Amino acid sequence: MAAASVAPSFYADFQGLERLRASAGRQDPAALREAARQFEGLFTAMMLKSMREASLGGGLGDSQETQTYQEMYDQQIALQMAHGKGLGLADMLMQQLTRSSAAHAATAAASPTAASAASGAGAGGEKISSAQRADFVRSLEPLAQSAGSSLGVAPDTLIAQAALETGWGRKLPADASGRSSSNLFGVKAGGGWRGASVQASTTEYVQGAPARTQAAFRSYGSAAQSVGDYVSLLQTSPRYASALGAGADVQAFATGLTRGGYATDPDYVNKLAATVATLRQLRAAALKS
Repeated sequence: MAAASVAPSFYADFQGLERLRASAGRQDPAALREAARQFEGLFTAMMLKSMREASLGGGLGDSQETQTYQEMYDQQIALQMAHGKGLGLADMLMQQLTRSSAAHAATAAASPTAASAASGAGAGGEKISSAQRADFVRSLEPLAQSAGSSLGVAPDTLIAQAALETGWGRKLPADASGRSSSNLFGVKAGGGWRGASVQASTTEYVQGAPARTQAAFRSYGSAAQSVGDYVSLLQTSPRYASALGAGADVQAFATGLTRGGYATDPDYVNKLAATVATLRQLRAAALKS
């Protein structure tokens, strides 16, 4: 739909505004642009009104009617300004709306994303039951206890991170034949890695927007090797020094990782905290049963 078909030409064109609202709700790019301009127009009208109210006294012949018409005129001028170069506010809003729309679409298409891992979704978007998640937690508890002691981090935080990175164990990087890499923490195979590796699809964030790409991941012979290598990585890399010794403070641990460049997802801290909360709910439910 073209912008001209949804844009009200007058500030009081309520039917036009309703059509614009409906089109913007469908993520129509032209409607989103027009909505941003309308918002800038309203903002500009408020500025003009404030400026007039701050003027010295009333003019000769001023009345309630003239003030009403003056406000209507100001609002129409503001709307026309917004459809020109305006104040630049519409451009900034459009960038934000477009970025948010792209992020939503990419997140919905990803399989699985970190967000879905926190809520219990696995590879292909299928729902993972509480029993399956509980089995994943139990399988990692002995390894997480040892790793947590070495890193000074609560074992539940490490289990939750593995759950977040792998969709509760349902989406580990694998080679072309489908053989699992046993890579529980999404550790990439950089230039210094001399072990086996696999190529797998992953989601990276560029300027806050998610994008699917291919990357090389380290491959291990077992979960124990994966956990051991992860501990070594955090202990020997100065980039992650601030994540060590975080104890049960998942926010501090995740912040230390992201500052070191471990994750590009701008919401990684919140997603890890949400996954820890899900894990604790599993424990609480198990105690009640």
